Amino acid sequence: MPAHAARLREALLAADFTADGLLDLLGAPAYAALARSETVPALRATRGDSPLETLVRLFLLQEPVPADRAAAALPLEEALADGWLVREDGTVLATVDVRPYGGPDGEDWFIVSDLGCAVGGAGGIGKKDEGVVLGVGGASTTLAGITVRTPVSAALDLGTGSGIQALHAAQHATLVTATDLNPRALDFTRLTLALSGAREAELLTGSLFEPVDGDTYDLIVSNPPFVISPGAGLTYRDGGMSGDDLCRTLVQQAGERLNDGGYAQFLANWQHVEGEEWQERLRSWVPRGCDAWIVQREVQDITQYTELWLRDSGDHRGDPEAYRAAYDRWLDEFEASKTRAVGFGWITIRRNEAVASGAVEPSIVIEEWPHPVEQPLGPTVRAHFERQDYLRDHDDAALLADRFTLAPEVVQEQVGLPGAEDPEHVVLRQNRGMRRATKVDHVGAGFAGVCDGTLSAGRILDAIGQLMGEDPVMLRDRTPQAIRLLVEEGFLIPGPLLPGAEPSGTGGSGA
Repeated sequence: MPAHAARLREALLAADFTADGLLDLLGAPAYAALARSETVPALRATRGDSPLETLVRLFLLQEPVPADRAAAALPLEEALADGWLVREDGTVLATVDVRPYGGPDGEDWFIVSDLGCAVGGAGGIGKKDEGVVLGVGGASTTLAGITVRTPVSAALDLGTGSGIQALHAAQHATLVTATDLNPRALDFTRLTLALSGAREAELLTGSLFEPVDGDTYDLIVSNPPFVISPGAGLTYRDGGMSGDDLCRTLVQQAGERLNDGGYAQFLANWQHVEGEEWQERLRSWVPRGCDAWIVQREVQDITQYTELWLRDSGDHRGDPEAYRAAYDRWLDEFEASKTRAVGFGWITIRRNEAVASGAVEPSIVIEEWPHPVEQPLGPTVRAHFERQDYLRDHDDAALLADRFTLAPEVVQEQVGLPGAEDPEHVVLRQNRGMRRATKVDHVGAGFAGVCDGTLSAGRILDAIGQLMGEDPVMLRDRTPQAIRLLVEEGFLIPGPLLPGAEPSGTGGSGA
């Protein structure tokens, strides 16, 4: 642990320099503005001399603070000795941004990053320092939210940056390894872990999987430098490979680094190339022996994408001629590769030895989902793969023999003209997780409505057939495909996947 970090943490907590403490001090508008790197509201809210106000001005607003006020808020000499602060004309200045961050179970954590870089990435930090280390941005919190959180022996955070993914992993992994091409990033990760009271991680310098050659893991996470740009550019965001090759290489090489049942989860950009389906491009990335779920969250045309990342590095504020020349270089690169747009999203792969041995076909789901979701999605991701396993293991007869329960977050909506005797259609809608919605016919609505785990699917269909005057054999014939879709998308939970359930057989006597 870096020297005196424990004492500094105690001082920060004593002053209530936490996510909740900041919200109470600043108020919601100023707190939200600070997350956008707008500091004026927070400056107005910290005109007093309390320890909390002093720490906010020092670490979050990068304002000089009188040395005596700093000494009242934290162990000053230790902070100076360890390099957190420097003296200047009777005042002290922070050398790093220390940002309170609330953990998923209410933990008080602190993310350490370069000054002015606590909120970075697509928000636009406006810097071109190659070794800059960003703090918490939308991408890093998204990855933390979608990551499967189960107890594991070994986890790898590849391209750790300021260490937020390693910090999360340290809560449920016995051993955490964090790597980065930028040695400064590893220094920041060490500080983040120490100041947050987390266990130390194994910190290794290098690109992609080079530092951990031969090792395998139960969990791999990476928010890599995925930006598709002309040239290496900035270490924190530009991969330095042609097009989307860095993301492709990362995904393809992850398969052999996973233990059976292990997950690798990434954020990525990918090219939409003329004459090629983007889904097929991503399907070719999935390594042998793995299942995959890939979700495209956003697509930008090449002009939007270029402008986004030129603003990120501050090019738009420089010489207009240089900006136009840079814009041209980006478009030239895209045109040469016949790239028409760039997709952004989540990639999750899971090592499956049954797939690797050829015993079963891989489950590869690639979809576009630009709609709002509810984080954290880690349990949703895990449940997706469990449902895929279930569906592979159950033929139609076994499906009809099983019992199902309507997921607790699902509500039913009836859509039609006011006063009409029957609705035009019925919609099942999830109010949590992926927030999916699907239309169902009267049979589907009736089936879902009585799925409480009591009767098998076959018996429910027989009853529906009697009530509606339909041939039960025909119903049994045509309904399993609809049941599969409802299970795959999480509307129905098979009995064996309910918490505490025993695995069901695939026999049919109870159908």
